[in-house]
Amino acid sequence: MELKTIKQIFNQRIINFLDGIEFQNVDVWFPLLHGFNGEDGSIHGLIRFTKKPLVGCGIIGSVLGMDKILMKTIFSNLKLPQVNYLVFQNEDLNDKQVKNKVINEILKKLKFPLFVKPSNSGSSLGISKVKNESEIFQALEKAREIDQRILIEEGLEVREIECGIIGNSKLLTSEIGEIIYESDWYDYDSKYHSNNKIIIPAEIDSKITTEIKEIAIRSCRALNIFGFARVDFFLEKSSNKIFLNELNTIPGFTKNSMFPMLWEASGLKIEQLVAKLIDISLNL
Repeated sequence: MELKTIKQIFNQRIINFLDGIEFQNVDVWFPLLHGFNGEDGSIHGLIRFTKKPLVGCGIIGSVLGMDKILMKTIFSNLKLPQVNYLVFQNEDLNDKQVKNKVINEILKKLKFPLFVKPSNSGSSLGISKVKNESEIFQALEKAREIDQRILIEEGLEVREIECGIIGNSKLLTSEIGEIIYESDWYDYDSKYHSNNKIIIPAEIDSKITTEIKEIAIRSCRALNIFGFARVDFFLEKSSNKIFLNELNTIPGFTKNSMFPMLWEASGLKIEQLVAKLIDISLNL
């Protein structure tokens, strides 16, 4: 089809996917969708065509917040503290030589235990904890079922620390929270099917609290994340070293979710929090 013909079709509004969507009476979009097409910028791109205000960070921040490899690459360039990691992108693990090369590089550069993760995933789906060499390939295959781009991280003995962020030109941080879980690591079942203990504010030194909040804001700025987000950290038990783990651009939003709980402890009940986020979206 010639370019001139394509332009004529669009000019005549023959193709307009918004025609079938009732959105004219919508005042503000507030996406709370998880996973693919929800957190990865897809729904944000669709909403942008409606020219209506949006609660959240938009397309770029959502994409970078969802993609662990891109996120960590940016954080590394900014010298933000992270655990040691390796990246493997689109490797043909069915090729024996490639498979051996990948495993040898992991053994050479990282220490057990390891966490093998798909680059794009949520709720710990596709993630495995690997304790020895014999478990590596199975973990790679599990991650590859979700994404061909794979992240390998060193596992440390850590505390799970989280911080809420809201704002636009000025970002505000919530109280710091800690999740204490009974499982070996904070996997899907422990996130959704276990009775975890949540402590807000976390019992940590005030200097560490200040540093965590500063890193949380820097990390959001680095990825063009605003509106609202939850920033997750590791605090190494033996050394109290802070490690930036990841950002969640659409955190859980029920009354029992960490993000609203962090802000309630900071003085905003969930109804007030929703109203605040809408105000932020209208003042972009």
